[in-house]
Amino acid sequence: MVPSWSYQTHEGVVCRGWSIRANAYASGIGYGHECLLYSTRTQEVKPLSAHVSLPWTLTEAIAWADVVSWEHEAIPADVIAAAHDKFLMDPSRIKSLTDRRAEKKLFDDCRVATSPWQSYGTPAELEKLLRQTTQPLVLKAARGGYDGKGQWRFRPGDDIAECVAEAGKEPGIAEHLIPFEKEVSLVGARGKDGSVRCYPLTTNVHTQGILSYSLGGIDVVPEALQKQAEQAFHRLTDALSYVGVFAIEFFVVEASGQTQLLINEVAPRVHNSGHWTMSGANCSQFDLHMRALTGMPFPELRIEPTLMLNVIGAKQIPAGLWHHQDAQCHWYNKEPRPGRKVGHVNVRTANPDTALSWVKQWAEKLQLLA
Repeated sequence: MVPSWSYQTHEGVVCRGWSIRANAYASGIGYGHECLLYSTRTQEVKPLSAHVSLPWTLTEAIAWADVVSWEHEAIPADVIAAAHDKFLMDPSRIKSLTDRRAEKKLFDDCRVATSPWQSYGTPAELEKLLRQTTQPLVLKAARGGYDGKGQWRFRPGDDIAECVAEAGKEPGIAEHLIPFEKEVSLVGARGKDGSVRCYPLTTNVHTQGILSYSLGGIDVVPEALQKQAEQAFHRLTDALSYVGVFAIEFFVVEASGQTQLLINEVAPRVHNSGHWTMSGANCSQFDLHMRALTGMPFPELRIEPTLMLNVIGAKQIPAGLWHHQDAQCHWYNKEPRPGRKVGHVNVRTANPDTALSWVKQWAEKLQLLA
């Protein structure tokens, strides 16, 4: 995995992931801010604009900074302790979201709809739960798991012992398996003053649990669903006193003849399903993040419908896409391996059929999943 980075800034800016350094660079430097990166894996400090280590310790970098943020919510305890006074919000609230039990409890406390769920802590508790259920379930490890990892499906009549042997190795949650129409996400930002700006709901299509592509502003979104999603965004980010970009993944379901949203999970950071905004909005999710953390006002968002097609496990993006006048390619400089996101391609188009034609032509060439 690419190292997790905690981001220090001078003149009040905070930056995101090293693997998407160029995007953060464009936003942070574009607004006149200076940024440092700290690797929790190598303990190196680097300037955002260069792959050169500085002879600084974490303590020195934090002392230099006005603001500290994170690239991923799994923040090491020593970093939290060292940088606590320079986070713009209580990092323990974000740290808690690394546990799906705490995440689900937050949903319930904020009165936002989610799939019915139970937690289990031991194999015996999981076995009892499986024997009693009359519903198909999705089992998820409480901690870890990404892109479909750490998840199992169980239906009444399946082999309980086999399921417990796998899913019962660590604590987790059991959710009702929801028959959903599609998966969507809402990406937005909350400022220090509580102001909020959200993009339209984005349709996401997964393959083997990994996001294959997103349709940003292409699908027609009923006003009622957008309103429901933004209400959930307000409730969750207010409860967390959140500052910065935040993403919520939803299932679109039919219930009693009405369409509604059920929250699947949240991401307290810039999100893969928001990468389309780099081409399809006047203010990208990276720009919104910078504005949120530096107290700059949010602009009214202007959207240009855009397809975001992930590059997964491929050794390179074909030259035909780099040279194509309608495509904007982004390469993360990661070591490619099956199932790993190493880049994405944005294509502006308001036509769903055109977007799906791009997917049909290029997804198989760009995505090595296993």
